[in-house]
Amino acid sequence: MAFTWRPVCASEYRQLPPATSTALSNDWLIHDVARNRLIFYLPDYHQPAHAYYQWVQVSRSQPFPLSFAAQPGLSLFLDNQLIFTAQTATTYSLDLAHLLPTTLAAGTHLLAVWQPDGSPALASFSGVSASSNIAGHALTRVGHAQPRVLGPQGQNVYLAFLLILGLSYGAVRTTYQSGLARIFQIEELFGNGSDQQAFLAKPAFSLLNLLLVLLFSLSFALLLTAIHTDLQNLPLLRRFFNVPETAIVARVLLYTAIITTFVFGKYLYVGILAYIFGLQSLINIQYREFLRTTLLAGLFLPLVLLLYLSLNSGFPQTVAGVASAVIGIVLIGTVLRVARTLHHHTALLNLHLFAYLCATEVLPLLVLLKLIVFTY
Repeated sequence: MAFTWRPVCASEYRQLPPATSTALSNDWLIHDVARNRLIFYLPDYHQPAHAYYQWVQVSRSQPFPLSFAAQPGLSLFLDNQLIFTAQTATTYSLDLAHLLPTTLAAGTHLLAVWQPDGSPALASFSGVSASSNIAGHALTRVGHAQPRVLGPQGQNVYLAFLLILGLSYGAVRTTYQSGLARIFQIEELFGNGSDQQAFLAKPAFSLLNLLLVLLFSLSFALLLTAIHTDLQNLPLLRRFFNVPETAIVARVLLYTAIITTFVFGKYLYVGILAYIFGLQSLINIQYREFLRTTLLAGLFLPLVLLLYLSLNSGFPQTVAGVASAVIGIVLIGTVLRVARTLHHHTALLNLHLFAYLCATEVLPLLVLLKLIVFTY
């Protein structure tokens, strides 16, 4: 019998990519402080830790049931965002899909289990179904977790920004004392004399107005970031900017740039519509009133943010609602004030002028209320 020898070529070896976890695994990770990375936890090798981690695949459209025994203080995090804290010692069942924060997109996230005064009972963590209990665990009392209202993270950052705001307003007041007093005279908001008309006829763009718009934008951005109104949920914005929620400074600066662009961009928007409607004579008056009312309302935003940071830990839902209401009042009040000023110059009972007001003020107001107040 003849044997034919053929050269054998070994196939190329390629390591498979890590499988994406679509359910809870029995393998956990711990943080290696020396090398600053996550490593597999070996019970017979590593000492018990306060925090354990695991990569999970979470989607709002697909349930992710989870059951575990917990002592008071045990907390769950998704991508470093607190989603649940155990108040009593019992067995909890929850759905991670329902607890996924609105600021996080569906996909792979890092689940962290943290017990501040001990070690979590990792053996009790398991998936559950509606028709069966967990093997080996008598569920005598099951606590159903509710989404936790997240408090403002990084309060020191917000306080630092508030300090910068205060110092900046003080520097502007010292440098432009007469001009600042002219803009922020509250009694002139309800007047209609010759001084009022002269003020509205002045150019809208100046160095003082630029500085005040930047300070207003920073105040508004801080409040939006604190109450977790994430503008990055907008698909168009998320396509160009990808700033995580934990990067508070980057988010504040991004929102400041967006708000500043909106305030100055409205002049171009009003100018285009005024040309279409044949009302070019109202451009400067309308934008000047919009600018003054907006800047005046912006003086109260740092106070609202300070109250929010002070009371959020005790009354999270109440202060979040109040902060959103203040934003709504600022937006609606600005539109009403601009409408009043335009009515003194040209009667808004005319259908043509009323349509112009709706196009330049009411439509942007509805868009902002939808994006900032009602959506989140």
